[in-house]
Amino acid sequence: MDRSLKDLGLDYVDEYLIHFPISMQFVPFEKKYPPEWTNLEGNMVIVNNDINQTWKAMESLVDTGRTHHIGISNFNCQHIRQVLSVARIRPTSLQIECHPHLSQEKLIRFAREAGMRVTVFSPLGGTSYISLNMATQGDLLFHNPLLRQLTAKYGKTTAQIMLRWAVQRNTLPISKTSSEKRMEENQALFDFYLHKEDVEAINDLNLNRRYNDPGVFCEGGMGTFCPIYE
Repeated sequence: MDRSLKDLGLDYVDEYLIHFPISMQFVPFEKKYPPEWTNLEGNMVIVNNDINQTWKAMESLVDTGRTHHIGISNFNCQHIRQVLSVARIRPTSLQIECHPHLSQEKLIRFAREAGMRVTVFSPLGGTSYISLNMATQGDLLFHNPLLRQLTAKYGKTTAQIMLRWAVQRNTLPISKTSSEKRMEENQALFDFYLHKEDVEAINDLNLNRRYNDPGVFCEGGMGTFCPIYE
């Protein structure tokens, strides 16, 4: 955390997250920085650290003023239960992959009932994963007939339809683009409202299709089987 603050030129951050419920062999910063999935030999080495101890260390960051809030990312319901069972300072947010092909309804409900806000990455689906060979053209939601129909119905882009769907589910979508025009479009979500039946129709597109899955990419890219999700 101290190194992150130094790199950012800040005294504190608003929120600090555990990225994955995965512990890996620590490599000293003077030998390799920034941290990655692999060690100096290029291997991914998993260590069995107690997530409860990790959470206590996160709480100490709040105590010392280095962050105002702490949260979790890519945790499933059981991981969350484990953290909550020992938390003196409860996680304020959960960040997860979520899009019409991975609606995560139960996890979102569980997190919200535990008092967490939910931010979602990859809200437009598999687009950014194609270049990483983690998705195919057939996964693209931009070609989906229902979403294209709703694009015409509301006079909005397909991306705006998906982002608005995320907003109406009370999640906070994090989208990325290299285009200034698309960036402006992605923020123009608050002058229209999806009808209830259209939200439900998008919900029905769910395929439980996950792109950012360590159980797949860790084995394919680093030779280590590291599943989080069944």
